[in-house]
Amino acid sequence: MSRKDDIRQQALKDLQKEEVLMINGHFDFGNGYHGRVYLNPHQLFRRPSTIWRFAQDLLDVMAASILDAAEVVAGPVTGGALLAHTMAGLLDSRREITRPAMLFAPFSVDVHGGHTLSRFYRGQVAGRKVLLVDDVRNTGQTLRRCADLLNEAGAFVVGTGQIYDRMEAIVEVDVPNVALAEYKAPENYPVAECPMCRSNQPITAF
Repeated sequence: MSRKDDIRQQALKDLQKEEVLMINGHFDFGNGYHGRVYLNPHQLFRRPSTIWRFAQDLLDVMAASILDAAEVVAGPVTGGALLAHTMAGLLDSRREITRPAMLFAPFSVDVHGGHTLSRFYRGQVAGRKVLLVDDVRNTGQTLRRCADLLNEAGAFVVGTGQIYDRMEAIVEVDVPNVALAEYKAPENYPVAECPMCRSNQPITAF
C-alpha cells in the first residue's frame, strides 16, 4: 500500500472518529428524504486544528504538478472557503520564499442561493492558475459552477479537490479531481418510503 493510500485510509477513519462522517444512522435531511449517512460540516470546522490536519493530508495526496502550478486556491462559502484559505497558507509554507505568496479567493452566495465571485476576486484570479476545492463533493454541480465563474473571469482551473467525495457526481470539471476520502453513501429514501421509519428506528440526534 502506498503512502497516499495510507493517508486516505486513515483520513476515512478519522472523519468517522471526529463524527464528521456519520454512518449507519437514521438521518432526516430536512428536504423530504431520510438516509443512513450524514456529513456534519460543523464537526469538521469547529476546531481549526481539525481542518488544518485534513487540509495538509489533502495536499499530501495531490499531484505535485497541480500544487506547483497553482497561484490561487479558491472555494465556495463556507466550508470550501475555509478549506481553501487553510490550504493556501499551507502551500506557502511548503514553497520557496522567493515565490509570490499564494492568493485566496472565496465564492459567495447570491440572492438566488447560487454562487458568485465578487468583482474584487475576479480581478485577483484573472490570468492566474487556480486550485478549486470544497469540503465535500455531492453531485459536482457546485464545483462546476465555480469553475465556470473562474473561466469567465479569465482564470485557468488546474485541479479540483475535496476532503470527502460521496461518489455521486453527475457533472465533472475537465481537470484532475482529488479526494482525500471516498465513501459511497447508500440510497436515500422519501420519508413515506423510509425503511428505518417503518422499523421504528429513531431519528439520529446530534
